Amino acid sequence: MKKNKNALILCICTLMSLLYSPSMLALESDAEQPIVIDSDTATYDDATELSTYTGNVISVQGSIKVNSDKLVVHFKGGEAEKLVFTGNPAKFKQTPSLGSEDITGEALTGEFYPKRNLLVLITNATVWQGNGAYSSNYIEYDIKTSLVKAGEKSSDSKRVHVIIKPKAK
Repeated sequence: MKKNKNALILCICTLMSLLYSPSMLALESDAEQPIVIDSDTATYDDATELSTYTGNVISVQGSIKVNSDKLVVHFKGGEAEKLVFTGNPAKFKQTPSLGSEDITGEALTGEFYPKRNLLVLITNATVWQGNGAYSSNYIEYDIKTSLVKAGEKSSDSKRVHVIIKPKAK
């Protein structure tokens, strides 16, 4: 009986540590997390306040992860104002909330505005979640609310392509 009780206590402690781990809390506070960047090369130009990363670039902020070939960070007053990533294609993933499916996407170019919680995907852009997908040459994704807006703003814009698959039974 004592062995089963100890096993139960261990299971409860493990579950509690998972529920309260920093990575789980980061879902609600991605914008408050630091941006961590790994790459093959990095340069910083103090005069232009630009930092450039190339080669297998991986940038992470909380639950948001972006893989790209190149990343240029635009600073203003020492803070990251805009991150521009490019790839063939560049890809991102975010877990919007506990228990929900990851949102993934890709584009040839992307712009991330950390202060505005806004990710803009440009050229051959696609965003997937669950059984749906949005494709366009311009997609805005609000990271905080998980709101996707697809389509170019110009009058001669290309059409948006949406696929909604039936749920598997």
